[in-house]
Amino acid sequence: MKIALPDPTAHLSDYRLTGTPIPATPMGADPARVVFSAAHVVADPFTASDPSGKAAVDWDSTMAFRRHLTDLGLGIAEAMDTAQRGMGLDWPGALDLITRTRAEVPDALVFNGCGTDHLDPAEARTLDDVRRAYFEQVEAIQRVGGRLILMASRALVRVATSPDDYISVYRDVLAACDQPVILHWLGEMFDPALAGYWGANSFEQGLETALAVIAENEAKVDGIKISLLDRDKEIQMRRRLPASVRMYTGDDFNYPELIAGDDQGYSHALLGIFDPLAVAVGKAMGQLGQGDVAGFHATLDPTVPLARLIFRAPTQYYKTGVVFLAWLNGHQDHFVMLNGAQAMRPLPYFTQVFQHADQCGLLSDPDMAVQRMRRLLAVYGVA
Repeated sequence: MKIALPDPTAHLSDYRLTGTPIPATPMGADPARVVFSAAHVVADPFTASDPSGKAAVDWDSTMAFRRHLTDLGLGIAEAMDTAQRGMGLDWPGALDLITRTRAEVPDALVFNGCGTDHLDPAEARTLDDVRRAYFEQVEAIQRVGGRLILMASRALVRVATSPDDYISVYRDVLAACDQPVILHWLGEMFDPALAGYWGANSFEQGLETALAVIAENEAKVDGIKISLLDRDKEIQMRRRLPASVRMYTGDDFNYPELIAGDDQGYSHALLGIFDPLAVAVGKAMGQLGQGDVAGFHATLDPTVPLARLIFRAPTQYYKTGVVFLAWLNGHQDHFVMLNGAQAMRPLPYFTQVFQHADQCGLLSDPDMAVQRMRRLLAVYGVA
């Protein structure tokens, strides 16, 4: 099977599909790692709202995708940045999503993004403003029985003047949490407004503050996800965590190596790239659980070039590649996103994502994927 794909100069060349689709294989009952996929949302393409207006979500398709993930044995990190949190999905929409997912897959492993995004950072004046914003979301999510991922706060960056301010706010917010939470250290490559998080100008300074928060509140912390796209920084922190606190890799560039681990430990996973990679993840984690480390790497290592492409700078637009693959694979009937974010990557990006996904077996129905790719090319004027 082949398709004519354009290069950046509009020259068409035949591309012949060679990949063998990975069959949907659940992880198994005794997985070697705790694995979460941060999940995207499906936009309602028929809404009359402008892309800059209130999010309109296709709830049926959004919930069907969550069932797809849980059928493979993956946990769900709900209402995170992969769901366009703060880039199309506001706090009321996020709470609606959290509530619906709780009802849809009540027995699944689900943690939910909890932040301060309903507080405009420009309107934050004091640390108490940030505390109140966190408390509001903590209470609302816990009211519907949800577990928490404590997300980084743009408002806290704005008002904090020292590392001690971060330690104080996290102390009070964690005290309000009913069950241990996952902390989230999100790097500025994902959200430029979070530059200087933990009151630090360097990773080394930020690391000490984050570790101080964990040490003081160890019983309240299930784990920490760091999204810095730097394997060495993650390993450095992982080796200093208390034994009771998990490291969840958020490194969408180096995840196979970090999950496999070394003779001093390993990372669990909470990754946006595991949304489009779900079938490969199910197979690979099953292999790892059976002690087949070589098989794990043979399944997951070939996906890394695709992940690096999807998450290339500007990294915050990785959601466009995630949803593009969901459309190619039939998880939704259209390629429309909240905030019109389908337009945030250029055509050569889509053609490369298509090719990489084929080569590592991530086009579940190649015929359908080719048909849909041709439809996208036609929108760009490619006959």
